Amino acid sequence: MEPLIPLLFIIVLVIIAFSIIFSFIPLRLWIAALSSGVRVGIITLIGMRLRRVIPARVVEPLIKATKAGLQLNVNKLEGHYLAGGNVDRVVNALIAAQRANIDLGFERAAAIDLAGRDVLKAVQMSVNPKVIETPTVAAVASDGIEVKAKARVTVRANIERLVGGAGEETIIARVGEGIVTTIGSAKNHKQVLENPDNISTTVLNKGLDAGTAYEILSIDIADVDVGKNIGAQLQTDQAEADKRIAQAKAEERRAMAVAREQEMIAAVQEMRAKVVEAEAEIPRALAQALREGKLGVMDYYNMQNIYADTQMRDSIAKLDKDDKSGEEGR
Repeated sequence: MEPLIPLLFIIVLVIIAFSIIFSFIPLRLWIAALSSGVRVGIITLIGMRLRRVIPARVVEPLIKATKAGLQLNVNKLEGHYLAGGNVDRVVNALIAAQRANIDLGFERAAAIDLAGRDVLKAVQMSVNPKVIETPTVAAVASDGIEVKAKARVTVRANIERLVGGAGEETIIARVGEGIVTTIGSAKNHKQVLENPDNISTTVLNKGLDAGTAYEILSIDIADVDVGKNIGAQLQTDQAEADKRIAQAKAEERRAMAVAREQEMIAAVQEMRAKVVEAEAEIPRALAQALREGKLGVMDYYNMQNIYADTQMRDSIAKLDKDDKSGEEGR
């Protein structure tokens, strides 16, 4: 029994050693690649492990590409993986492009993938165009009537401009701008309602897909509705604003008139106060003149008679004026 114990211990160590080796060296993956006609050396797979590259993420897409008839280099695929790209998606896009007879090389596909765009979706959109529906765009025709339009834009991905090209938001914004310009240049809203295809034709001829990642195939007006009478509303608002301005000016003039009236009343009151003050000084002046002998008693009586005669004449004149006013009233 004793010789068997060291032998079992050696067998266990050998098994552990082979387990560690096989876990580090993807022997199964190497056999699968070799059986698929992909020449990948064991040293290359070990180097991927040392470079912290998951070999399956590179070798399995390479097997797929080789089976599809593509000639790809394992170093390029590994480099794309190390750059943060999705190797499997790039290979799928290359296979789809080959099947659709689209000219797409590995370098361009890798650049599109690293730019953050889905290269496989772009290839699929090149084969099957996408329909983008714009939100409702409101514009005002020359007669002041608001027209609301909604368009459906059929686009196809442009592989050549995917890197650096604008996205769907730019397409939607440009189409909306074209709709507003076309409706605004129409003579009246009836012209837009009668020929909505004029909008799509005019907008399509503007070359709105320049500098974008898409190619516009068609622009179809999906819905056209009549909105508010903006012209009449603007005129109403202008009239209301003019009325408020006129009211403000009238209120300003009334306030100035009231202020002037108050000033005149204050001036009259001040004059009356001065008259009352002056009349209050008359008895004093008379008394002073009498004491000093500058005014005699007979002179004082004559002055009183003249004052009484003046009051009587004023009273008679007032009565005559009242009688004339009553006759005119009858």
